[in-house]
Amino acid sequence: MRFLFDDDAGKEQLVLKGEAFKYIIKVRRHKIGDELGFRQREESQTLYRYNIANIDGRSATLELVSAEEEAVAAPKPLHIGWCVVDSNSVEKVLPLLNELGVTKITFIYCDRSQKNFKPDYKRYNRILESSMQQCGRSTRMRFDEVKNIEAFIAQNPQTVVFDFCDEVLGESGGIDTVLIGSEGGLSEAERALLRQQKVVRLDTPMILRSETAATAIASKILL
Repeated sequence: MRFLFDDDAGKEQLVLKGEAFKYIIKVRRHKIGDELGFRQREESQTLYRYNIANIDGRSATLELVSAEEEAVAAPKPLHIGWCVVDSNSVEKVLPLLNELGVTKITFIYCDRSQKNFKPDYKRYNRILESSMQQCGRSTRMRFDEVKNIEAFIAQNPQTVVFDFCDEVLGESGGIDTVLIGSEGGLSEAERALLRQQKVVRLDTPMILRSETAATAIASKILL
């Protein structure tokens, strides 16, 4: 755990109660004198360090030690345009994409997206918050949604498409936006729409699930 989110971070004293108290004192077994990091949810670039001053049966009192701007983010941006899939599939890999440093995910309703699948942004943000506290990332991943691929390309004309093709993704320094299809891939109509875009694949003979492709491509580009 690199830090905890607390909306009172920055005050001279913090009082931990409830789940935060249980996690820090009961699970992590921190004691008086230990130093912990905290960030605010809305202004998360500043890291506040607190010293545990007192512990009783149900709460702990912490005193502010320092406050420094300490941004933690990937060295380059990556925007994933992801054709809508089951939210369970997204949730499995969202912590991985967050740790890798993906900047933004835009969900796109593609021809083969099941229309009953709706991104659960509240749950996604809870997952992100937990992941950020564990990996130390200070900038929250952003989410967006568009009605179709045509709208996404209009907004992001530099998009590189991940699909079946001959060209293997090699040097990725210039890629900042990628498009990944839903389960079943892109339709022929969508491929025709994307004929002007650069299309690449990963160097594997296996068929990748949508969430596997998202993780693999993010790793290839960002690491």
